[in-house]
Amino acid sequence: MAGGGHRELERRLGTFSAAAVLVGSTIGSGIFRVPSTVVAQVGTLGASAVLWVLGAIIAICGALTIAELAAMHPRSGGIYVYVREAFGPVPAFLFGWTQLLVIRPAALGALAIIFAAYTGTFVPLSDTGERVLAAALIALLAAANYRSVGWAAVIQNVTTAGKVLALVGLTVAALILADPSRGAMGGPLEWAPTTWGGFGLALVGVMWAYDGWADLTFVAGEVRDPGRALPRALLLGTALVVVTYLAVIAGYYFALSLSEIAASKLVAADAAERVMGRAGQAAVAGMVMLSAFGALNGSTITGPRIFWAMADDGLFFRRVAAVHPRYGTPHVAIVLCAFLGIVYVSFQTFEQLADAFVLGIWPFYALGVWAVFILRKRQPDTPRTYRTWGYPVTPFLFLLASLYMLGNALIESPVATGLGALLILAGIPVWWIRERISARAVARTGPR
Repeated sequence: MAGGGHRELERRLGTFSAAAVLVGSTIGSGIFRVPSTVVAQVGTLGASAVLWVLGAIIAICGALTIAELAAMHPRSGGIYVYVREAFGPVPAFLFGWTQLLVIRPAALGALAIIFAAYTGTFVPLSDTGERVLAAALIALLAAANYRSVGWAAVIQNVTTAGKVLALVGLTVAALILADPSRGAMGGPLEWAPTTWGGFGLALVGVMWAYDGWADLTFVAGEVRDPGRALPRALLLGTALVVVTYLAVIAGYYFALSLSEIAASKLVAADAAERVMGRAGQAAVAGMVMLSAFGALNGSTITGPRIFWAMADDGLFFRRVAAVHPRYGTPHVAIVLCAFLGIVYVSFQTFEQLADAFVLGIWPFYALGVWAVFILRKRQPDTPRTYRTWGYPVTPFLFLLASLYMLGNALIESPVATGLGALLILAGIPVWWIRERISARAVARTGPR
């Protein structure tokens, strides 16, 4: 395989900054939109609570497993690197292909749209105005990341601390000031969902909210002392997200009834208004903007490293593997990601972007976790500064949940899921054409 002598990006991120990348990438828009969708799909307090706890368990199992691979192979690219090591270049190329066409542009676009939509709370914007603002925000953060990973890390640290404190404040206010008799917790507790198909679809939404636990691995090549720092940051960051989310969900259930949550498009704002009046709505709008801003910056940090790693391996245009001679950043990959995000935000809605993201990335999360089993057998002597806690139960539970979620999505939403699968598989002929072109070039000029 091409890319025997890998170039390295400068290792500037410490444990705290690495954990902030994970937390900041995870806490974005999901916790402010998904809870109402979950309640609407399952219909009962018990089932919705179980979904958030189940999502937490799945995310923790994924982080516990991926941490072993991150410590073994601390290169930028994350899941791409682990899939390549375990399954070869074709599945790794398909991951990059899907990231390029669907996953990363969808993530950037969805987060930027949320930021722009909530800006309308303070400055009225038309649909076109929201899309222009979203595109400008993507370009602004791309410029900051282009200039310095240190600048990006500072933005991430500040916004992550701000959004966590804001969410904690909202939760405390709900638990102290709300009337529990008017909330979901004041009503009867029923555990069974309205339909089990709806339960599975709601799990997809929950995992959109929890998504981000693997994003840190995409910048593993820029973390100092990665054998120690990466597992710590993965586990601490994921734990912080889980605790924050479960507390916030409890606050929603305390302040609002099930019917109010299910009907709400802005559940955080409605909960804040219930306990703090109209001033609470403005406060939550600012909080959502801060949260989306931080998550967008985290996605801008992590996404380009996938394409940089692919190009460095010879699986993508080699120009994308360029490292800026002065700033030490993968500047071409950053510009590419920003351009695609701007294209997507110009034409698609938040819901379209979010669904495309989840259905596109989850099969590769499953492959990344499965890689632990493969590499334990194939590379038994490779040094492992961290080993997956609870192996083999931990990765097995993650894979079982992945199969259930994807299988249920195929049954309940066959068109959207099938189109997503076809888009992934469409990368195979692209790979084959690329290999033929490369072979002819080598035949004419000799190996590079």
